[in-house]
Amino acid sequence: MEQSYTGNDAVSRAIRTRISYRTALRRYRTLSRFARISWVTWIVTLVTVAIWSFTAYQYALATGAHGLRAVLLNVLANAINVQNNDALANVLVADGAKYNQAMLQGQYWRFVTPIFLHANLLHVGLNMLNFVVLGVFIERLVGHLRFLLIYLVTGVVSIIASFTFMPQEVSVGASGAIFGLVGAYSIFVLIHRRAFRRGGIPALIWLVFIIGINLSIGLFVQNVDNFAHVGGLLSGFLLGWWFSPLYRPTPDGKLVDTHNLAHRWPLALLTIMGTILLAIIALHYGGG
Repeated sequence: MEQSYTGNDAVSRAIRTRISYRTALRRYRTLSRFARISWVTWIVTLVTVAIWSFTAYQYALATGAHGLRAVLLNVLANAINVQNNDALANVLVADGAKYNQAMLQGQYWRFVTPIFLHANLLHVGLNMLNFVVLGVFIERLVGHLRFLLIYLVTGVVSIIASFTFMPQEVSVGASGAIFGLVGAYSIFVLIHRRAFRRGGIPALIWLVFIIGINLSIGLFVQNVDNFAHVGGLLSGFLLGWWFSPLYRPTPDGKLVDTHNLAHRWPLALLTIMGTILLAIIALHYGGG
């Protein structure tokens, strides 16, 4: 058994992969009860919903609503289809939406703030539902800091993609970062495919199907920024390859996650610096 575990043949690799997969899924159970909570997921969700509530209130006032009842009726009336796109665009731009002209004039924080802004109740509701379902699981899988790194970096890259390829559009939403989480998890499955039935082929096909369905929605629904989605997804693939949990045995028999930030903090710093460099390149050569 020891030879199978440490060897380099197909059986040994399969055993190590299954051990790594099981260890990654169960890691959070070894933590204290307080540390098991997916704090980043819940905090990001609460902050995002709070920001949307503020922008929805501003939009309601801008379109003539006065008093709590009128504001609530305005929110419900615009829950699916926004009735005054110009007024909404003005509110979102004022609060930090992706707006190329302002970004080219030095408002660089707009590479981050659009991730936390949403257009209406349907937009924020669907995004946060998807985020919570994915986030609780993936944050348990990778840990709080890695999860935050993946979410923010892929979110920023999605804004850079939108800035470059949709320069005339005002864009908001967390969907690019959510696609980033999907991309990172897809790589985790790919790396651990030997731990799944039939070499992980059915699981990978299912992920490709889900990604394809979600991307295809942008081809038929107006005001969907597929460039942001693709940017988040591709950067999620890359960060998943670098930071997805991968447990390997040490000479003393312990299992160590060789992709955690304690081992890969230089790569994490390079990732952040590379994202900033990508934004600088986009500002100088695109977005006009």
